[in-house]
Amino acid sequence: MTTMAADAPHTRAAARAALAAARRPADLFPADHAAAVRTHRRLARLLHPDTAPPGERPDAEAEFARLDALWQQHTAAARPTLTTRRRTYTLGATLTTGDLAVLREATYEEDGTRHRALLKIPRTVTDNDLMEREARTLDRLARHGDPRHRAYAPRLLESFRHRDPDTGGERRVNALVPSDGFHTLAEVHDAHPGGLDPRDAAWMWRRLLAALGWAHRAGRVHGAVLPEHVLVHPGLHGLVLVDWCYSTAPGDRVPALVERHRAAYPPEVTGRRPATEATDIHLASHTMATLMGARTPKPMRAFLRGCTLPAEARRPHDAWQLLAELDALLDRLYGPRTFRPFTMPAPHP
Repeated sequence: MTTMAADAPHTRAAARAALAAARRPADLFPADHAAAVRTHRRLARLLHPDTAPPGERPDAEAEFARLDALWQQHTAAARPTLTTRRRTYTLGATLTTGDLAVLREATYEEDGTRHRALLKIPRTVTDNDLMEREARTLDRLARHGDPRHRAYAPRLLESFRHRDPDTGGERRVNALVPSDGFHTLAEVHDAHPGGLDPRDAAWMWRRLLAALGWAHRAGRVHGAVLPEHVLVHPGLHGLVLVDWCYSTAPGDRVPALVERHRAAYPPEVTGRRPATEATDIHLASHTMATLMGARTPKPMRAFLRGCTLPAEARRPHDAWQLLAELDALLDRLYGPRTFRPFTMPAPHP
């Protein structure tokens, strides 16, 4: 079987013949990436259904779909993959590099359909235990948490070990379902440097307390309720609490802290003492106070002070009860709740 190299088809008939003869991507596309891109563009132009003569239109869409499938196979073969007992992940772009891990886009095929995933890969093997901790917590929340609030945490596809072929180091990787359209509270803060309107912060705060109440009743303290770990969806007013690597059972110590946020942690974390539900409430309150900044009304400041007292025993412990108290405060300040549209500024080109 001949393969296409520099002599890509120049007519629609030749393109159809080449596609019909191809049994694998290499039968159509050269190994050189730039040449393969040029060949694909030419074939796509020649085979596009809109350009097909009337007599060929019944088959044109199927031919074009087959061309696309072969192209997807070709490009996927050129990307690195991670294979587990359940799936083969084709790695895509790096989305961000955090304190513990690199987050990479990925895709996998299941039941004949291509799905997207987010792979969380620890930067060093010394953080494997934190990745395992996150996986255990997400599994516990899925099994023991109230299913009505399942959307407050990411969904774990699987957790697996991967050996780096270059270094030989073995890393624990967590594969997650992506959360599309979300922004971190750090991004929200950056977009509102003068402080976020408390009426907009209200729905984020309410949902954050609901997320914590859900997790606490399932027997887990998050341990790092920081701006980078709280995602909000502006249009849907949704919230997801991410990065459960620092989570623990109530009464155990938080295993690590994010050093640049040391000042945000309550004394029981920096002092390596047992964490409780009040630990998360302190962290969440500090995050919301920072988000609103100077725009925080005086009654809210008093409310937040009570949630961030140095003594763990004097702070609120029940996030659901605290949510009810927050609702009463919001009602006194702003009256009955109404939906306030919230948008984020478009990114600069």
